[in-house]
Amino acid sequence: MKLYIAEKPSLGRAIAAVLPKPHKNHEGYIELGNGDCVSWCVGHLLEQAEPGDYQAHWQSWQEQHLPIVPEEWQLKTRKGCQKQLTVLRKLMKQAQQLIHAGDPDREGQLLVDEVIHHCKVSRTKQQQVQRLLVSDLTPAAVTRALGQLRPNREFVPLSVSALARSRADWLYGINMTRAYTLQGRKVHYQGVLSVGRVQTPLLGLVVRRDKAIADFVLRPFYDVLAKLVTEEQQPFTAKWQPSEACQPYQDEEGRVLSKRLAENVAERITDQPAVVTKAEKKRKSQSAPLPYNLSALQIDAAKRFGFSAQKVLDLCQSLYERHQLITYPRSDSRYLPKQQHRDAPKVCQAVAHHCDELAEAVTGADLNRKSRAWNDAKVDAHHAIIPTGKQGSARISADEAKIYQQIARQYLLQFYPDYRFDETKVTVTIGTGVFTAAAKVPVEAGWKALFPAKEGKAETEEEHQAASLPVLQQGQSLHCRQGEVVEKHTQAPKHFTDATLLAAMTNIARHVADPNIKAILKETDGLGTEATRAGIIELLFRRGFLIRQGKQIQASDAGRALIDSLPELATTPDMTAQWEAALEAIRERQQSYQGFMNPLQQQLQRLVEQARQHVPESLRGVQAPKPRRKRKSPAGRGGRSKASGRSPASKRKA
Repeated sequence: MKLYIAEKPSLGRAIAAVLPKPHKNHEGYIELGNGDCVSWCVGHLLEQAEPGDYQAHWQSWQEQHLPIVPEEWQLKTRKGCQKQLTVLRKLMKQAQQLIHAGDPDREGQLLVDEVIHHCKVSRTKQQQVQRLLVSDLTPAAVTRALGQLRPNREFVPLSVSALARSRADWLYGINMTRAYTLQGRKVHYQGVLSVGRVQTPLLGLVVRRDKAIADFVLRPFYDVLAKLVTEEQQPFTAKWQPSEACQPYQDEEGRVLSKRLAENVAERITDQPAVVTKAEKKRKSQSAPLPYNLSALQIDAAKRFGFSAQKVLDLCQSLYERHQLITYPRSDSRYLPKQQHRDAPKVCQAVAHHCDELAEAVTGADLNRKSRAWNDAKVDAHHAIIPTGKQGSARISADEAKIYQQIARQYLLQFYPDYRFDETKVTVTIGTGVFTAAAKVPVEAGWKALFPAKEGKAETEEEHQAASLPVLQQGQSLHCRQGEVVEKHTQAPKHFTDATLLAAMTNIARHVADPNIKAILKETDGLGTEATRAGIIELLFRRGFLIRQGKQIQASDAGRALIDSLPELATTPDMTAQWEAALEAIRERQQSYQGFMNPLQQQLQRLVEQARQHVPESLRGVQAPKPRRKRKSPAGRGGRSKASGRSPASKRKA
């Protein structure tokens, strides 16, 4: 008997649907017509044991117990999961062949592996486990995946990487949360100070942005514009480019701070001859943006619809599991396997069927076109989020329709030509001063034709310039009618929004000064992963460390006080960057589990000792926020939690 172990019931039913009939539905599994069975987890059936499960005296929070490091790690059954675990244990004992059908990611690999290990499946049977990778729940896609089974042993490093991450986050969260909560009591702070490997640097990012805004000092700076005309009296404007001699009067971004200097330049160029010293015109093209991964979709949906990251994830899960209209949503990839290109006609027909707004775009698509998105070298366990080929009726909500349309349009872009435009760059000399002007003139809309023009959008000065720049030749004589000084002001940084906070997590390297750490972060997924970012942001809101002011995301008083009380290492992305680099090295078989865990435990000892020596005065007089209850997800993960940096210790009363 073969036993297919899916991550959740929806996937289990999708697998069973394409396997031999008739089916017999039992509690917790489906028996197939040929005697094989399909069962499932309900997210994580197992979880890390709590400190008190290891030693009774670890139940209470005491300084002398820290750091808490288990000698032998234990898992325990999650509440409400014992019945399903018993079903799986019985079926695994009966089965001759196990097929692992966890989600195609690091956590999905561990989730089923840990059940197989926990139920003490024989070593021989474990070595024969096969891996089924399903990223699309439609029958055709599941059937195709069943024909491409791989040995599960190929994914052992991925599972070990996930296990190391899970245990490291437990150690860090338990010990740092207890250490700083106990220190907080010394200044009469009554709440739990939850510290996590990812959530705390994210909070630190928001706190530092809030402080930068609060400390911002408005400063004027000055541009000098030359109002020029050709011999045919065609007007255009060029902007002054200060020379090196002007550097003492500029800020670090090259802006001129001296009004007197700007006025002097403007006076000297007024009513003076000018000459075009350089004129370049190039035909350029811009290829279509790639299909979405989860973060890119969340960012765009936040900008366009004001949706939170968690809401987008919930809507995606519903479109994937319930309606089967999109592929696996928790993907970090923006590329597609080449073989999937042959499905384009069917997928596009489905798009036209489900989305009237894109019917015309489907008609105009060139399905023979193969964009850069189809690239096998950049596809691993999962690919970009795209529509499936499923048609039929689908009663989706208005918000689900918005997300589906975003995903579908991004897919259709791959079948449209490049956006083409002429770019002109001109350099003008007036006396000894250098001035520049540039223009972009659209030639062919290409994929941009699928994006409606923004209604009521005022034309900017740059857009007007692009439309009005005359044809100019090198050596051409001009006349500067007037030099004009334009006073501008430096702008304070903006508070984070859902879109910009997600973008910051995705491109966290931009917020790091250390070049070595910056390089590591550029090679990793950023702060958190596609699957965890929404949960981490929501976690900080639930614990009261982040608050919303309209669309703005700001730190609460408690959030600011917590960051001020912690060492810099705990509040910046540096440590998590080093962790992710090590975890990736484990996945690539370049580092061992112990090579990661041993140094981490030594570092933890130093951090706990540092906490003991620091009284967090920033928390004195701060009222602890009241944590919000966790909102139930309409398309939930069945108890699967992937929020790196979560702090299980904070679930217990101190």
